[in-house]
Formats: sequence, C-alpha cells, structure tokens
Amino acid sequence: MRLNNLISFAGFVILIAGTYCPILRPLHLFNWDVYDGNKPYGIVILLVAVVGILGTVLSQQKIVKLAAWLSLGLVALFLLLAWLKVKTSFSFIPFHAIENLAIKSVKYKWGWFMLFGGAILAVIGVLSHNKNIVKAAA
Repeated sequence: MRLNNLISFAGFVILIAGTYCPILRPLHLFNWDVYDGNKPYGIVILLVAVVGILGTVLSQQKIVKLAAWLSLGLVALFLLLAWLKVKTSFSFIPFHAIENLAIKSVKYKWGWFMLFGGAILAVIGVLSHNKNIVKAAA
C-alpha cells in the first residue's frame, strides 16, 4: 500500500471513529454524537467512509477520490445543519434573552475535530496521489 493510500485509509478510519465522538452537549446535560444528532445522515457518513476504505484496499482511486470529497462535503453540511438546528431549536421561547441563554448553553464538542480531521486527511491522501503521478511522468 502506497503512502497516499495509507493517508486516505487513516482519514476514513478517523472519520468513522469521529461519528461516535461527542459533537454537541445540549444544556450541559448529556453528549450527542452524530447518530443522536441525525441518525440517517450519520449512517450516510459512515457508509461513505466504508466505501472509501474499500476503495483504498482495492486500489480504486476514482472511488477513493469521490468518497474523500463527498465525506468532506457531508461533514461540512452536517456542521451547517447542526448550527441551524441549535439556532432554531429554542425559537418557541417568547423572550429573546432566555432564548439566547438557551442557545449559548449548547456547546460544540471535540468530535468535530475528528470528523473534519478524518475528512481532510482523506482528501490530502487523494491530492497527494495526483502529485505522485505528475512527478513520475516528469
């Protein structure tokens, strides 16, 4: 296995691990992982990472490239959706000061670093593959 495949493989493994890490802590009561936030969307992220791992093991570079970019896009979209969910979850409260206090009580946790780190590492592995081809041809 070449170094760029190993980097992509590690990125996809970190992405899978990141789906089980805490990403939100609503009202300081409990931690949410990706599956607590949105279970079907978490399963899609997990399946894309598994397809990426299979692509790296089977040396299918087009599948790895698609899975890496798709995983980065899905994680970025999930962050946007989580941010919108936090901002709109307390809109039923008629007093804006209490609503803002409730919004500020939701904390973003370290699982986001794992999600983005894994997706970015997979993309770096894909991009380093393109540079190796250019160097070998020159």
